[in-house]
Amino acid sequence: GIMDYMDETGQEEDLEVCGICCAAIDISRYNNRAKVVGPMSKQLKFVRSGVADVIVVDEQCVRTDVLEEAQAKNTAVLATTDKICLGLPDLTDEDADKVVSKLVNKEIEGALILDPEKLGEIAVKTAKILSPERANMKMLPDLDEIQKLAAECTECGWCQRVCPNSQPMMEAVVKAGEGDFTKLEELYLNDVCYTCGRCEQECERELPLMSMLAKVGERLSKEEKFTIRAGRGPAQDVEIRKVGAPLVLGDIPGVIAFVGCSNYPEGGKEVAEMAKEFLERNYIVLTTGCGAMSIGEYKDEEGKTLYEQYSGDFDARGLVNMGSCVSNSHVVGATIKVANIFAKKPLEGNFEEIADYILNRVGACGVAWGAYSQKAAAIATGVNRWGIPVVLGPHGSKYRRLYLGRADKKESWKIKDLRTGEVLEGEPAPEHLLYAAETREEALPMIAKLCIRPTDTAKGRQIKLNNYLDLYKRYFGRLAPDVHLFIRNEKDIPITYKKDVLNILEEVGWKPRKIAQEPSLMGMDGD
Repeated sequence: GIMDYMDETGQEEDLEVCGICCAAIDISRYNNRAKVVGPMSKQLKFVRSGVADVIVVDEQCVRTDVLEEAQAKNTAVLATTDKICLGLPDLTDEDADKVVSKLVNKEIEGALILDPEKLGEIAVKTAKILSPERANMKMLPDLDEIQKLAAECTECGWCQRVCPNSQPMMEAVVKAGEGDFTKLEELYLNDVCYTCGRCEQECERELPLMSMLAKVGERLSKEEKFTIRAGRGPAQDVEIRKVGAPLVLGDIPGVIAFVGCSNYPEGGKEVAEMAKEFLERNYIVLTTGCGAMSIGEYKDEEGKTLYEQYSGDFDARGLVNMGSCVSNSHVVGATIKVANIFAKKPLEGNFEEIADYILNRVGACGVAWGAYSQKAAAIATGVNRWGIPVVLGPHGSKYRRLYLGRADKKESWKIKDLRTGEVLEGEPAPEHLLYAAETREEALPMIAKLCIRPTDTAKGRQIKLNNYLDLYKRYFGRLAPDVHLFIRNEKDIPITYKKDVLNILEEVGWKPRKIAQEPSLMGMDGD
């Protein structure tokens, strides 16, 4: 409604529309003049900076204190859905000019407007009136003030104690009190501090830590300009026809989807580094939501983002931004299309068979490295239902639900060959459906392992095992101790590690096993 009203009234040059979190990707798909502020970790810093004259909230990923924070900066707030009303009066049926008057004269804290067209008119008119009034307002403390405030720190340590990631906020504040802001800058960069605000709530001196961080990062933020590929929506049938066979046979080692929120243990750079690792190894990398934006904030030595380095094709070494968080359905949709187009599996009323096909044949894995919302948990669970494993970041364990396999229980890995009806000895592929990794170093080999599937050809299995062993050896200093579980016969052994793997196979008394031509869990005992 806002962008339409601006276009209709010829005010495109007078105002700037920005988005945070999923809204950023959605509005940038609708209009190329929209600006992407970044993931949810930018929300409090952006509101505190006072850049926005009007804040419009939708139905998800909105801080509960957004109204309070906005009022402190003389920013008008408009709610747009009955899912998040913020306690504001519903003025949908009131004249737009009257609503604008009430907002600018502070007669109301904000308004709930359920009509998108009227919302556009109210938001634009309010912003044009408030902008000159707010131009001379002081939004953030000066650096000299920050130094004085920081000098009041008693070094009680509570800021660091309550930090979800135990970031060194106290050390940064102490240094700021001495006039050294480099530690605060380090917390600002790459959203290492994702501004949850817990430290500020616990500070016994009531220091405005998030405002201090926003001010110190102000210089850095002015230099931060990145590129992100526009959200493209679902994978097309013609693309699936091209990659379906290589995916199922293992020639393309897998599809990795980086999704979820920005609750990262060490900042968003980790997500970009993980994405780059798998792009270099010929995986198809999909992104959505905050993950897509975090990947776009990483630049190489030449100043290029991953979106500029890799194509947007749904193919090996392709980095595909599917859209906002609601576009995670397109990630699942791509795997469903593989079953439908490549294997001719009917879609209607056939959930079980397609999920079984995806679980046993499509090497896909989701990564929600910074998940912290119930929405992210629901998305992960929905993906699991289709047979796609998901790796969570360290905070994922707080959901109190993981789906972990037992590689030591061989009887639980038996599979049925639908062509012969024979029940065969299987493998833990994938071993887990929902797994929480503590570090990036733990996550990378696990992601590679969770892309292994029973239908891999010998060549495909070699490729996948080579990636798994290479990553495991890089970060753990030795070969994966469970490699023998994924060797069906000697043709599966990666050439690079053949000698070492053969030694392991000899030690454990490995024997080759029969490969199922059409592996399935359907029709098994207890099914």
